Amino acid sequence: MPADAFFERPATANVAVGAGGHLTTVAYTWEHPADGSHEGLLVVGVGSDPVSAVALWADSWHQQPAPISMAGTAAPDGVEVAAEYGGGWVWRIAVRLGAGALTVQMDNVVPDDQGPPSGPYAAMLMELRPA
Repeated sequence: MPADAFFERPATANVAVGAGGHLTTVAYTWEHPADGSHEGLLVVGVGSDPVSAVALWADSWHQQPAPISMAGTAAPDGVEVAAEYGGGWVWRIAVRLGAGALTVQMDNVVPDDQGPPSGPYAAMLMELRPA
């Protein structure tokens, strides 16, 4: 939640291109301090135009058992996708490549009528570097 402190734990990611270069997958693992090891998969493709993105996402802790469809924007350095869930709440994922690291940030957006505080807060931030 917005007032919860961040914690550092191990995380990994494997990024691959598939479907003839039309899709990118980000398979990741991470650890929750109380609930242990978890994994997720984000599959991203270009949307109806070169600056739009579509995605399918599932995570063994945040979003399960059914995957969620997401939409957003694509840029040369990454993507940002989002989807509404649970009556106005929004889950947003940004994946960026830069300066020798892959950054994956997941934000939860609290609806105005569910706050305060309302608006986005960072739920997960992974900074991943090649081994």
